[in-house]
Amino acid sequence: MTATRTAPATRAAVTAELVTDERVFAALAPAWGRLHARCAAATPFQSHAWLHSWWLSYGRRGRLRLLLVRRGGELLAAAPLMLVRRPLPALVPLGGPISDYADVLLDDGDDGRAADALTEALAEAARTALVDFREVRPGGTAQRIHDRWRGPRRTLGDSPCLELPALPMDGLVARLPSQKAQRVRAKLRKLDALGVTRRTVGPEEVDAALGRLLELHRLQWQGRKVTSEHLQPRFRAHLVRAVGPMVRSGNAVVTEFLIDGEVVAVDLTLLSRSLVGGYLYGAHPGLRQRKADVAVMLLDACAEHVAGGGRGTLSLLRGDEPYKHHWRPEPVVNQRLLLARRRTAPLLTAALCDAAARHRGREVLRRWRERGRG
Repeated sequence: MTATRTAPATRAAVTAELVTDERVFAALAPAWGRLHARCAAATPFQSHAWLHSWWLSYGRRGRLRLLLVRRGGELLAAAPLMLVRRPLPALVPLGGPISDYADVLLDDGDDGRAADALTEALAEAARTALVDFREVRPGGTAQRIHDRWRGPRRTLGDSPCLELPALPMDGLVARLPSQKAQRVRAKLRKLDALGVTRRTVGPEEVDAALGRLLELHRLQWQGRKVTSEHLQPRFRAHLVRAVGPMVRSGNAVVTEFLIDGEVVAVDLTLLSRSLVGGYLYGAHPGLRQRKADVAVMLLDACAEHVAGGGRGTLSLLRGDEPYKHHWRPEPVVNQRLLLARRRTAPLLTAALCDAAARHRGREVLRRWRERGRG
């Protein structure tokens, strides 16, 4: 089902449309790609290839809610959402937990009319549901919708991310204290001594390379705690569908690392105008046994893609793992933007209470762990 609403007469050239038909979503790829390229804040997680593939693996029939704003048939704005019923009725971004950032798309040349139309369409679509934008990167386009919202609204902190300046490896090493910098250079020399080489995988080879990545990922985490979703068939299907088109459009690059012609690691790095970030990798356990520093190897490859690309950030993506802090990154906290209408204000209150309770629970657990280590 597709419902179209024309903006008031003063904005007759702009139309807002609610799309719930999966076939229409699939056909949007060319127009979506053009809009994605015109939205500087967009991350690879807002590309059509990523979101449509995610929907095919994780979406639920009847829950798709795409809000589109057009002028003369060209997309000016898009909010990729779905309706959930639990724990509260809410419109949430497509992409779910496997996406590090969520956002809406808005043409950088918009004079405010498309943003207004998208905000109005969102308010109309969310009649009995809360709007819950999770994992919005600071400076994300959804902030413009939040600023225009006329009903109750709140902003909360969400997941922490760590970010580095968009520098080649030499520049990243130069930021470190001298002793740490010397150790990193020694690790780079060790990789050279082991004969580690790397090659960028072409679009026609992506599917096979992703199979190797996931198998190596399984091997490296065997017997240890791992993100279980990365081992699921639906996740594999999502990556295989999404990454090939993303490689062709310049939103992803797959790199294989070899020793004596044998693939020992595979890395998936995502690219956009605003950032470059390593998303997932697989490395043979034998690399660590040979004293190869896999983190240094991956960052060296990732940093290669910032040179001359005009990208503002080398993102270590979500997570506050200790190994990331070795590089002196800047902590950046994603935002959670909560929007309600007056009739749904109780849902906003319930979401805030739930968030506060979860925060208290994490603090109690953190203090308990600290006492256990004391």
